[in-house]
Amino acid sequence: MPTINWKQAPRKARWWAVDQDGQAHWYCAPDVAPFTAFWFAASEPAPTFGFSGDWRESLTERPIEGKAR
Repeated sequence: MPTINWKQAPRKARWWAVDQDGQAHWYCAPDVAPFTAFWFAASEPAPTFGFSGDWRESLTERPIEGKAR
């Protein structure tokens, strides 16, 4: 796994992942849209940090501050 530089992440980003097309994104915690029955999770483009593995294994959760992972 690559070393993710979480200092580059948006404040609300909870995960980093590479999609099947090779593009990396920061993913924010999901919210339930008011007056609906579905989830919405914002995402923003992110660096790939040199990731070259299987995209299905790229999902990385943001570490809790003060705890090493």
